[in-house]
Amino acid sequence: MAKTTSRQKRRPPERNKALNSTFSTIKSLGLALILALLIKYSVIEAYNVPTGSMEDTILVGDFLLANKFIYGIHVPLIDVTLPGLRDPRPGDIVVFKWPGDSTTNYVKRCIAVGGQTVLVKDKKVYVDGKLFHNYPHTKFTDPHIDPRRDDFGPFKVPEGHFFMMGDNRDDSYDSRYWHRVNPRVSATVPRRFILGEALIVHWSWGPPPDPDAPKWEWSNPVTWPASLWYNFIHFHQRVRWNRLGKVLS
Repeated sequence: MAKTTSRQKRRPPERNKALNSTFSTIKSLGLALILALLIKYSVIEAYNVPTGSMEDTILVGDFLLANKFIYGIHVPLIDVTLPGLRDPRPGDIVVFKWPGDSTTNYVKRCIAVGGQTVLVKDKKVYVDGKLFHNYPHTKFTDPHIDPRRDDFGPFKVPEGHFFMMGDNRDDSYDSRYWHRVNPRVSATVPRRFILGEALIVHWSWGPPPDPDAPKWEWSNPVTWPASLWYNFIHFHQRVRWNRLGKVLS
C-alpha cells in the first residue's frame, strides 16, 4: 500500500484544484486589467462632454472615443510621450489638457498650428490670410459683433503649439480668450497637452424630458434614489439614439 505524505494530508487534491482555479482567475483578471490600461493610455480613451462649446458638432452629454495613438502614446507615471503618426492639423477635433491648469480636459477644433498666423475679424477666421473653412455644424448664435469675442489678432502661433476654437463660435471659451482673461495662461495648447483626436460618439445622454426632474448631487446621497429611478423610467427618452456611432468631422 502506498504511503500518504504529510503534505498530501495537509492539502487535499480538491483544495489544490481550488487554489489553482483561483490563481488562474486572478492571473486572467490581471492580464485583462493590464490590456485595458494599455488600450486606455495608448490607443482609445472615452471622454464625456459637459459643455456646449462644440455644438452642434458635439452636444452636451455626448461620450466620445478619441484616438490617442495618432498623436503619440503618453506613458503614465514617467510623463513621457512616444512619437505618434502625426501632429494635429487644422480642422482636427482635438482632446487636450487646458493650459490654464494642465488638468481639465477640453475638446475643440484645431484652427492653426505653429508658425501660422490667426486673424479673427467680424466673426470670420483667417489663417495665413486665407478664410478658414467653416465645418458643417459650425454655428453663430449672436448676430451682433462683439469686438472682445469676434475680433482677435493677428496672432502668430508659437512653434509646437496649436490654436483651438469651438464650433459654437459665440459661446466657446477658447484660444481667443485664455490669455486675455489671464495673462499667465497661454493662448495656445502646447504639444505635451494634446491627448487625442475625437473620432466617434459611442453614447449620448440628453437632458431630462421634464425640467423639474429630480437633481443628482454627488455630495448629497439623499438625491440618488429619486434621480436613479427617474432616469430608469425615462431611459428611452434620454438616450439620443440617432447620435450613437456618429463619426465626428
